[in-house]
Amino acid sequence: MLDRLNALPTMVAEAELLTCCASRRWAVEVAGGRPYASLAALAEASGKALQDLDWTDVLEALAAHPRIGERVAGGEREARWSRGEQAGAAGGGDAVQAALVEGNRAYEERFGHVFLICATGKTAEEILADLRVRRGNDDGTEVAAVRSELAAITALRLAKLIGGA
Repeated sequence: MLDRLNALPTMVAEAELLTCCASRRWAVEVAGGRPYASLAALAEASGKALQDLDWTDVLEALAAHPRIGERVAGGEREARWSRGEQAGAAGGGDAVQAALVEGNRAYEERFGHVFLICATGKTAEEILADLRVRRGNDDGTEVAAVRSELAAITALRLAKLIGGA
């Protein structure tokens, strides 16, 4: 699949990459760096591009992410990936689900954007604990946390894209 990504017309490659991270600036930069010799090289370019994003570009990427615990409808690739990534969030009981809803609301009120976490492999209780901790972050610490989580999600999705998932 890496050979396919390398060979795609630029606009098509950008569209494919946007399923991994919804920042147009990131997609343009990563598509423009082709060809990549390996997934590791692609991941390295992605990481650098993510580090270089302005906060408005990060917010653009965040806008494409559902709230933790929300069930994403649809059969398109991003929806399937999101459901799989958040599978653990659905496993909590009613009290945990209610706390996630309230925590998301409070987080968004505090920071002005969706709570982003790389939820793959985490239980609802672990996600809730992280949410509670991060709500107490100062702005600078939370910006760094969001960038780190976005990088982790994007890396996972790039691997899925190249692996044909």
